[in-house]
Amino acid sequence: MTGKLRLILGDQLTATLPVLTEADKNQDVVLMAEVREEATYVKHHKKKIILLFSAMRHFAQSLKDDGFQVNYRCYDDKENQGSLLGEVQAAIKAHNLSEVVVTEPGEYRLLKSMQQWEHQLSVPVSVLPDARFYATKQEFSAWADGRKTLRMEFWYREMRKKHGILMDNGAPAGGDWNYDSKNRVSMPANVSPPEPSRYKPDAVTTEVIELVEREFASHFGDSDGFHYAVTREGALDVLNTFIEQRLPDFGRYQDAMRHNAVWLFHSHLSFYINCGLLSPQEVVQQAEAAYHAGEAPLNSVEGFIRQIIGWREFVRGFYWYYMPGLQSDNYFNAKRDLPSFFWDGYTNMNCLRQCITDTKKHAYAHHIQRLMVLGNFSLLCEFAPEQVQEWYLLVYADAYEWVELPNVAGMILFADGGNLASKPYVASGSYINKMSDYCKNCGYSVSKKTGEGACPFNYLYWRFLDAHQDKLRKNPRMGLVYKSYDRMATEKIEAMKHDASRFLTKLSKNEEV
Repeated sequence: MTGKLRLILGDQLTATLPVLTEADKNQDVVLMAEVREEATYVKHHKKKIILLFSAMRHFAQSLKDDGFQVNYRCYDDKENQGSLLGEVQAAIKAHNLSEVVVTEPGEYRLLKSMQQWEHQLSVPVSVLPDARFYATKQEFSAWADGRKTLRMEFWYREMRKKHGILMDNGAPAGGDWNYDSKNRVSMPANVSPPEPSRYKPDAVTTEVIELVEREFASHFGDSDGFHYAVTREGALDVLNTFIEQRLPDFGRYQDAMRHNAVWLFHSHLSFYINCGLLSPQEVVQQAEAAYHAGEAPLNSVEGFIRQIIGWREFVRGFYWYYMPGLQSDNYFNAKRDLPSFFWDGYTNMNCLRQCITDTKKHAYAHHIQRLMVLGNFSLLCEFAPEQVQEWYLLVYADAYEWVELPNVAGMILFADGGNLASKPYVASGSYINKMSDYCKNCGYSVSKKTGEGACPFNYLYWRFLDAHQDKLRKNPRMGLVYKSYDRMATEKIEAMKHDASRFLTKLSKNEEV
């Protein structure tokens, strides 16, 4: 036994990873497998499974074309072992291999499992670092240790300086570190965003779609209309199209929402970065190059790059720094069950209906839909964190636990008590009305604060602030909000609490709202 088994996971579709570049093509075997254990530990969106299975199959073929020996196990293969460990065991035996090499996974539970493999397999198992990030887990930990608070903005500045991104003689390009003040513009009705990149399913993808419709019929989401890229070439095309067509206006409209429109000026690149078809470095380099060439304004380029070297890198380091406790944090002791309309979109609240329908159709919604509509509502209603975390993990095609959990537990639910976010991201209906046209098509009136037909976000917002004064009044970023609360008439506060109680009771009974 001399060859090594080199395992590639579904979110590691990157040819430049050491697990592949260090391979001996004559002796080593690359293993890729579609296994039940990973596809069903939560009921992942059908389009998420289609994207990953098809991308895996295309990537495996590209490895074969490059001379690798590839052992690929399809989901419906009668010999499928159902788990990664089972497939590794079978491949070692079939090919008489002496060692296992894998890139560290992005999920805590899977890393803990892999750390037992050497004992279970009785062969050496090497878990290599994931080299696709700007910073290592150890670098983040060293930065985080000893700090009273961890804030993305300061981490982001460190990344900018270390890697020389959007820097001008040691200072940030343009003189400021971020340009959010220019990036909160609602989208006028006469602005027409470009259509997203669309790709007709080839024979491989069509086969996967049929597999998903057959094997994952009970999973969330729609499988019809799949049009995402599933190859590196396709992902590069999506990147190039974004840089040319949408990046110039991305900044000003990145927080905007529109009725019956999901794609807008967003990049839709997280699908491909998070599964490995694109590297964050090449994406950042192209965006920065567009700025220097005068093809995109600084506020757009900086805002886009911050999502990658700021938030993406920060939440990855944060995840590993705080696991496994992050999974069970529940600062507000939230216990309410997620309502059924989170699965079917049947609600009179148009903003929620739009965001859930977008999610169901596309396995995608942009960050403000996720944070300030769906997340805002989840926090105001105090849905149980574990239910919200599972929902976000399974419904989005770009969701993996390392990126989903910090965003949901820390940013959306404030369940960690402020380790990630400086304040809870809660808002009344006025924010949604400002940043979207959703309220024009709603069964509720955003201008009404209480009473029949009032927007639920309005009274839920003040009920939440009233209920958690003991924890939130001491937050310096909540001072102005509580000054407004203190000026309210007692009768108004009681009316809001009454309406909120009535609404939450209907939610708990799973009645239509």
